Amino acid sequence: MKQEAKSATGAPATLWDRTRQLASREILETALRLFTEQGYEETTVAQIAREAGVSQRTLFRYFGAKEDLLGGGQDRFGQVLVDTIGGQPADAGVWEVVRAGVAAVLALHDSREQALKRFRLLYDTPSLRAGWLEKRLRFQEELLPLVEARMDAAAGNEGVRARAVIATAFACLDVASMTWVADDGKGDILDLYDECLAAVRG
Repeated sequence: MKQEAKSATGAPATLWDRTRQLASREILETALRLFTEQGYEETTVAQIAREAGVSQRTLFRYFGAKEDLLGGGQDRFGQVLVDTIGGQPADAGVWEVVRAGVAAVLALHDSREQALKRFRLLYDTPSLRAGWLEKRLRFQEELLPLVEARMDAAAGNEGVRARAVIATAFACLDVASMTWVADDGKGDILDLYDECLAAVRG
């Protein structure tokens, strides 16, 4: 069921907030359509702004860079991971909390169709893929203290083991999403993630 829009503070959204949200969504939908139709590199910010009915200056007030137009900002992905993993119960296991983070970021997509388009663009566009790999390393560093704190200190080498867990989770997410794209969006990415993780841990 659709929930009432909220502002950044959690209060009911004002008319200005709702207008801003609608404009942001329209820009994103326009960008995703153009990227899909003619390619990421071939689509200019000026063209997106023109077709969305806004100025380039307005577009950049909503989105700081062209790559953010693919899905609202990959930094948001990292923040959701950190917030979700950091907010899990203290007695939850390390693999359990990392899975909760993966589920949370997958839920950021508005629809299966939208997710498929975004993942396909990510994997088919070298510049986007390279940028994602760079940011992924930063996300892994940000997650390290959260995951390390949940490792069994008695076993020693918490930092090494935490890095291994995080790297494995990201690798399984990559395999799951690439498999999902190759199968044209059949099944569920999180189920594929679980399958990949079971194979690694088995």
